[in-house]
Amino acid sequence: MSKRVLIVGGVAGGASCAARLRRMSEAAEIIVFDRGPYVSFANCGLPYYIGNVIADEKKLLLASAEMFRARFNIDVRTENDVVAVDRAGQEIEVRRGATGEVYRERYDALVLAPGAAPIRPPLPGIDLPGIFALRSIPDSRRIKAWIGEHKAKRAVVAGGGLIGMEMAENLAQLGMAVSVVEMLGQVLPPLDPEMAEIVQRHLTANGVALHLNQAVAAFEAAPDGTLAVRTQSGQALPADIVVLALGVRPETKLARDAGLEIGDRGGIRVDEAMRTSDPNIWAVGDAVESRDVVTGEWNVVPLAGPANRQGRIAADSICGRSARFRGVQATAVCGVFGLTVAATGANEKTLRRMGMAYHAIYLHPAQHAGYYPGATPLHMKLLFSPGGGRILGAQAVGLEGVEKRIDVIAMAIQNQATVFDLEEAELCYAPQFGAAKDPVNLAGMIAANVLRGDVPLARWEELGAGNALLLDVREPAEFAGGHIEGAVNLPLPQLRKRLGELPREREIMVYCGVGQRSYNALRILAQQGFKVRNLPGGFRTYLQFQEQLAAGKSASGRSAGPGAGG
Repeated sequence: MSKRVLIVGGVAGGASCAARLRRMSEAAEIIVFDRGPYVSFANCGLPYYIGNVIADEKKLLLASAEMFRARFNIDVRTENDVVAVDRAGQEIEVRRGATGEVYRERYDALVLAPGAAPIRPPLPGIDLPGIFALRSIPDSRRIKAWIGEHKAKRAVVAGGGLIGMEMAENLAQLGMAVSVVEMLGQVLPPLDPEMAEIVQRHLTANGVALHLNQAVAAFEAAPDGTLAVRTQSGQALPADIVVLALGVRPETKLARDAGLEIGDRGGIRVDEAMRTSDPNIWAVGDAVESRDVVTGEWNVVPLAGPANRQGRIAADSICGRSARFRGVQATAVCGVFGLTVAATGANEKTLRRMGMAYHAIYLHPAQHAGYYPGATPLHMKLLFSPGGGRILGAQAVGLEGVEKRIDVIAMAIQNQATVFDLEEAELCYAPQFGAAKDPVNLAGMIAANVLRGDVPLARWEELGAGNALLLDVREPAEFAGGHIEGAVNLPLPQLRKRLGELPREREIMVYCGVGQRSYNALRILAQQGFKVRNLPGGFRTYLQFQEQLAAGKSASGRSAGPGAGG
């Protein structure tokens, strides 16, 4: 292949596309243009560079322009900004950063990898000194310099997403008092609210002040040179530095100006080979829309993993190979003060919005065998279809072993596996790494029991509604330490002898600590003719829902929970 291939943008998508192209063709002429000073850097590591976890900035540089030339014979032109695409003439216009000179380059194939830009809404005072967004190495330098020069002690992070959480952690580790302002009622929007509740309690325990359901209204300068972040409720939060973590928006100006198709989510629309509406132009990375593998809807997922894979697929397509991007499922992981948070596939909010039928189960197993020292709980949620048990999504929070389980389930989703496959999955086991029934197996077993009819599930939203008896089968000491209001305590070991105390004319909702004892109780009661359902995840899950349930009761006179779960 002797094509002339021009790539606009480096980092994950563009750089991986360029390297793959060269491996596929020694004859191709490849030129990469990037308006910044670096063609390939680890932008996911920037918060940790600010927090001094990564001490050497050079560690963030994955590949230099010189390395691309020496190793791949690829012409990399940094600080060269592509300003226009002439589709008819198959040329681009480029402005040299050093001189401002504009020149043109011809292409046989063009790859757009412009990435995404931080959202910076036109709020009063947003351009005041001390307000930063983080997207590049120069951004991180400016933030570090400001912190050092102003001896910053108070930070406000606007936005509670992945970057917001990472920035909150790293700023706190520098000794700052950190406040997070989030317009939604939870942090980490990919999680469902009850799973985010675990993270929120952990943040609060580590000194982070959370201001949820609060949108930023304005930024104000104080006479002493500090800042105040004013929320829509009128609250003013003092700050020495503000970091905007409000999300990113696909960089599509080039594509729009060139008349390429833009999707409803604001990204460049591409096919499975990453080709745009122009047969000679491909697009990859944070700027594109891709199909969601679970819901089938178009989505913009600004993550490095999909961007790298898209770059490779675009390269293969340019070289004439049959290549197909399977879609995105938003598999992501985040560290928050030692807690690991991960998710893959659809969350419950999305499934409700899409009108898709689903079941939800919860489990709280240890990350490895309980008899081995150091076992800590994993809090997991699994979503699956009521028909064939296809896995739709999963979320997990814990100190260890979280990403391992979500990775397994992510692969299962990609292969359209079912909960019965999780039930049978053969995974590594030694007591310090897992259990003979791994949490992934347990999730599959619980879900499979639901589908087989062995464990009819109650929904948390039904608490307090109807005439059901709420039965707690934990030990009396556990019950005394906290229980769901209105519950009756009948410990599991006594259940068979005390069946006569339970009403046969009423439905029974049974729960325990995490769901295992209540499952055993349900099987006893069901086989004795009682009408019984299990509350998934037990009292531990109830605690995650507690605030939502209380809010639902006060608003409507009865509990409101997670919707169609179960």
